[in-house]
Amino acid sequence: MGLSSGRATGRAMPVRARLALSLAVLVTCLTVYAFGALAAELTFPALTDRVVDAAGVLTPEQRGTLEAKLKAHEDKTSDQVVVATVPNLQGTTIEDYANRLFRDWKLGQAKTNNGVLLLVAPSERKVRIEVGYGLEGALTDALSKVIIASAITPRFKTGDYFGGLNAGIDGILSILAGDAEEWQRKPQVRTDEVDPAQVAVFIALFVIVLFVAWRMSRGGRAGRGGGIVLLPGPGSGGWGGGFSDGGSSGGFDGGFSGGGGSSGGGGASGDW
Repeated sequence: MGLSSGRATGRAMPVRARLALSLAVLVTCLTVYAFGALAAELTFPALTDRVVDAAGVLTPEQRGTLEAKLKAHEDKTSDQVVVATVPNLQGTTIEDYANRLFRDWKLGQAKTNNGVLLLVAPSERKVRIEVGYGLEGALTDALSKVIIASAITPRFKTGDYFGGLNAGIDGILSILAGDAEEWQRKPQVRTDEVDPAQVAVFIALFVIVLFVAWRMSRGGRAGRGGGIVLLPGPGSGGWGGGFSDGGSSGGFDGGFSGGGGSSGGGGASGDW
């Protein structure tokens, strides 16, 4: 009886090991599935001026009007505000694309991170204001959301892209200039919106990791040499949001360019 019991116990250990290994493989597959598309290489338009209309929704005259307004503000304050329209988001979220584009262009000064990106993806009907670290205290997530909801998207709904961008720029520049009172009086909108699919995937991965850790801690031989792998979760600026130092300064010599600034995902998004 004792011999039979010992053999049964001996067989149980490999089963636990196989279960732990299977769950670990499942976690890996789910992780690849969840983050694969977002981690894919994105292509960005070149930063040629303060308005990059890659989606072609503005006339040359409209683009020139916006560029002149942004240049005047930058010359006065050094805050670098840039507008970009893109044909599509290449399968990722507006938050991920905006944050990665911001860091690729290195908007704002390297020492102050005083850049702002107003990104529009007309084909997906998405818009985002991405804010550099140094301006998050002035151009808050809540104020960015109010600008999008009250100034930009109502005009986009009628097909007036220039009007929406112009009003959005006016709102951004007025707040950066210290005149936020008008926007604070407007009805506040929620700024804690998240993608339910992202939350569900993150919760599922977290539960699976906890279960794997629990089984490995009880599995004796199966737990030796094992460890818990910490998986990244969604941040306020989306899955691709990062905390990069922004690289070295691009400077402002030899044509328009970013100054070496970076963003950690501050800002707000909307659609129409």
